[in-house]
Amino acid sequence: MTKRGYALLDVASALQKSIRRNDVKYAGYWAQELVASNYHNYVWKRLLTISAEDCHGLITDEIHSLYQSFLLVNKGQPKGKIKGRIFISKAVIVLCSAPKSRDADALQCLVYDKKIDIDDAQLEQDLIVTDELPTYELPDYVFDVHTFKGKRSGKTKKQFFAEEYTALEPKQEGLFDQLHNKY
Repeated sequence: MTKRGYALLDVASALQKSIRRNDVKYAGYWAQELVASNYHNYVWKRLLTISAEDCHGLITDEIHSLYQSFLLVNKGQPKGKIKGRIFISKAVIVLCSAPKSRDADALQCLVYDKKIDIDDAQLEQDLIVTDELPTYELPDYVFDVHTFKGKRSGKTKKQFFAEEYTALEPKQEGLFDQLHNKY
């Protein structure tokens, strides 16, 4: 049971499902409930698992770095005296805002879970890498001031900053956004 009387596994489930749904408020609440209940090691295990199981990209590295920072801040602290809850909050925010993908978990289940009936021949066929790789024409946006072709066509840094800023997707608000309009 947690400090406020919740079942531990219910809180863990609520944490993960809140992160999947980008519900920062509840995910943060559940994570801090685990910390307040002296389950700080468990919450980090869950956050690292969520980073691999539910999030797209290399987000696990960032969560691991936050975990290492948490450990550093707590080094030498008396037992039961936890500092650095901010690192857990940051991890929750990062995980909530990360693009979500269940691919790693799906692959794990397809490969290892013997309860799932998989047609081995079809799976092997799906995983075959062909020597006939497709080729694509490079889009015009490739050729900016940093390329020979772009320079030759008169592309400028001003165009580069404006075009690349406009192309960001999903766009994260930045510290210097106002400068893009002035450059």
